[in-house]
Amino acid sequence: METATRFRAAVETRDRAALEELFTEDIRFYSPVKFTPFEGRPMVLGLFDVLLRTFEDFHYTGEFDGAAQTSTDGTDAPAAVLVFRATVQGKQIHGIDMLQFDEAGRIKEFTVMVRPQSAVQALGEAVFAGLVADGLVPKSG
Repeated sequence: METATRFRAAVETRDRAALEELFTEDIRFYSPVKFTPFEGRPMVLGLFDVLLRTFEDFHYTGEFDGAAQTSTDGTDAPAAVLVFRATVQGKQIHGIDMLQFDEAGRIKEFTVMVRPQSAVQALGEAVFAGLVADGLVPKSG
């Protein structure tokens, strides 16, 4: 899918403006470190600002196209899975980005899965610190 290719290029070149064009206004981002999704383009773009600073040596290694049911209404939507590798706080990460598209080809749902568990913990700590530093979430006591 063209959107997945454009998304991949935007992430690899860290092009925030290109990312913004690819997201629906009401995008939902499902993270491996948070139970509820991040919702809305402003929040998801803020999250990507943090992620692009947090990941080291981030690179995609594969891509699969297909369809998947959306979480909101259960209908099938065009989808792509991008396989990646990166490092966070010295931990090697292997993961996938699952993208689901709307009728216009923009990303409406985004789910990330990563392994191993130690990398998930390192990623969660680093992302939370970045979100607090950027004022996107409150620091919990």
